[in-house]
Amino acid sequence: MINILVVEDNEKLRKLMSIHLERAGYNVYESGNGLEALDVLENVAVHLIIADIMMPKMDGYELTGELRSAKITIPVLMVTAKETLEDKRKGFKTGADDYMVKPVDFEEMLLRVEALLRRSNLSGEHILAFGCTTLDSDALTVSSDGQSVTLPQKEFFLLHMLLSYPKKIFTRQTLMDEIWGFDSETDPRTVDVHIKRLREKFTNSEDFEIETVRGLGYKAVIKR
Repeated sequence: MINILVVEDNEKLRKLMSIHLERAGYNVYESGNGLEALDVLENVAVHLIIADIMMPKMDGYELTGELRSAKITIPVLMVTAKETLEDKRKGFKTGADDYMVKPVDFEEMLLRVEALLRRSNLSGEHILAFGCTTLDSDALTVSSDGQSVTLPQKEFFLLHMLLSYPKKIFTRQTLMDEIWGFDSETDPRTVDVHIKRLREKFTNSEDFEIETVRGLGYKAVIKR
């Protein structure tokens, strides 16, 4: 079962978040501040953290910074009343993976949790191999027939996502949400640019190709 740690000093909100998460099938742990959260993390294998920013003793920025300094890559969804671009920028630079503004929409929270867990699972699959092709998510490389190409991060994870689910059709918006994040202000047509670059780099691949599904999006097809 997936363990989620909710770090929020408002007890009422923390309980409501936990109730919605538990109803969705998650196992939930609670903490009132960052220091309590660290205690939980010492004893429990947590798969995702939902953390408020403004908390006593240790706030969300400090908690996330502590985790990233220790090379702990657990996804962090920050939830806060602060909604300025500077606040979001600080959160992402600290190491947060996504950002939600209060008042909390619980349905949106669950959607963001699902997306973060999928992305975490994707990045956790360090090696994806089929035919003569191997994708290494640690090195961001695609190797085939003795040749290796290092891709920019967004291109790599876009290709990795498509190849992880061959024949599955992904809309541009889905790919944007998964790779760039829900709050990205990037034009969804950016996906088209990245797909074009991938096609140019792997036009001679004997193992896969990326197909356009008119009116819907893209899918990867494994040739052998």
